Formats: sequence, structure tokens, C-alpha cells
Amino acid sequence: MKAHGQRNLITDVRGLRVGNANDPEINSGVTAILCDGGATAAVQVLGGAPGTRETDLLEPHNTVETVNGLVLSGGSAFGLDAASGAQAFLREAGVGFEVGPHRIPIVPAAILFDLINGGNKDWGRYPPYRELGYKAAENASEDFAIGSQGAGLGALTATFKGGLGSASCITAGGHTVGALVAVNPMGSATIGDTGHFWAAPFERGDEFGGLGLPSPMPADASALRIKFRDMQRGGANTTIAVIATDAKLSKAETKRLAISAHAGFARAIWPSHTPFDGDLVFGLATAASGRTPSTDEFLDMSAAAASTMSRAIARGVYAAGADPRDMMPAWSTRVA
Repeated sequence: MKAHGQRNLITDVRGLRVGNANDPEINSGVTAILCDGGATAAVQVLGGAPGTRETDLLEPHNTVETVNGLVLSGGSAFGLDAASGAQAFLREAGVGFEVGPHRIPIVPAAILFDLINGGNKDWGRYPPYRELGYKAAENASEDFAIGSQGAGLGALTATFKGGLGSASCITAGGHTVGALVAVNPMGSATIGDTGHFWAAPFERGDEFGGLGLPSPMPADASALRIKFRDMQRGGANTTIAVIATDAKLSKAETKRLAISAHAGFARAIWPSHTPFDGDLVFGLATAASGRTPSTDEFLDMSAAAASTMSRAIARGVYAAGADPRDMMPAWSTRVA
């Protein structure tokens, strides 16, 4: 694999734009991914507590091949409203699946649990996520901020604040692979009580601090660090993500790419895919390169999906900003 794309963001994959919308009062937000011209899409869920919208249609045996966008949101089940806002934006833009005189934007979504994070969730009758979804779609561009932004605004890990992360790479075959992730796991992205990231072997330059792996490895490296264990609150978690490429892929191949990206979760978060995480990866193939990968190229692409996802997870935690209400410290405040 070669150096990452010019932005080191998922938008290095041509055909994608990303927008964030934040609500500092509730300490939560939404991230929208718009697929200009549509993209082949799939999904793989490996966590035990997912929250989703329109994911069944992404299975390879079902009819709809492409989506117009995806939404990642905070807010637990309340956050599923965000997809309606993004859908409204796309409908106003005349984008969507044609059915007679109507256009129906296809916008699958996934949510994470960030209700216990210091924000004021007393929002009245209706939560604000529909409007946040609209704003996130409206803000979509090739450049966007990571860290305490969008769906990662109120995210937490077991040891540090979570956040929105992204990364990209170019495979030896010339295909671009990009990842976007809202990092909110039950476990930890860092090793033991250190600030070293589990994803360190895949780091490009010093994109998340350049610390490498600790030496020697701490004796308690494999000890489980579980978020809110003392509160006995299973389900206050979930890492949700998108893996994308500019290659031409079938729905089945796009699903395989999403499956491969889950290995990036396992290499960057300990533990991952627990019964109380709703860990999910959407796959997107924009076909912007105009090329279908060979068997060997697809193998490389699958490995790139895992490593790029690992890097994106670490970057999300690394870039998170400090806030007086924080229930977990920001990585930057603990690691000099």
C-alpha cells in the first residue's frame, strides 16, 4: 500500500462528501455521507446491540443496488430520526430512487449510545436529530473535521474520549480505500493505562501521535477496561463506521469489504464486538475509478480495509477535544 490520499479522509474516495452537525447543549451530533451519483452499498453487523435503519435492503440478495447517502448518529434510538433529515435534504436536491414521478432518497443509518455523557438530554417532545441530519447533509463537502465532531461529538471509550475518525490509503493496484468511524466502544483504543494505541503498527507518520507500541508491553495490557462497568450499564456503547473504495464492486464484494474492515475494529479496540456493542460497518463502492479489481487486487483491498479502519479509529480518539463536562479525559490532556 502506498501513502494515504491528499486529505487522509474517506473523501479521498471520489464521489463522496461528508458533513457534520453538532449540538453542544446535548453533547451529541450527526455525520452524513453523501454519495454523488450513488454508490453500491452493503453492511456487516458484528456487535450484539445494533441500532439501524434500512440495513436489510443492503443485503446482496435484495433489489436496491445503490444508496444516495448514509448517516451515523449519536442519540441511541432517538438518533435514527437523523436519516429523515438527510433524506429531506436529498429529496429537495432531486436525488433518489425513481418510482414513477417520485424520487425516494435511499439513506441507511446507524446509531451509537451517547446519552450518558454529560449533555442535557431534556429536549422535550421530539429529539433534535432530524434537523441535525438535515444540517449534516447540508454541510457535506470533501473537507471535514474529525475528533469531537458529528456522530463522534459525545462518544466515549473505556479510558479516553472517543470521536469521529477518518483515514485513507492507496493500494498497490491504485485503488483508493477510505474509512470513517464514530468511536464509542465499551472497550479501549489504547493499551493498558498508557496512551499508546492498539492500532500503532498501522500508523502512517505521526497521524495519531507517533508513539508506536509501548516497550516493554505493560503487564496489564490484556486486562479488560470496560466503560461504565461500575454503573452496570450494558449497551452504552457502539462503534459505527463506513469503509469505501473507488473501485467497481458488486454488492457481495462490497459486503466482503465491510466484513474485512471489522478486522480493523479488532486490531484497534480491546475488546470489540461485545454483546453490548452494536459494532457495524457500512461498505461503499463508488466505481469512480472505472476499474474492477483483479482477485489479487481485491485481496490487497481487503487488507487495506482493515488497516485503514484501525488508523481511523485511533485518529478519532487522538483528535478528540477537551470539554468541561467530559466524563473521560481527552487523549491530548493525558499524553504529552
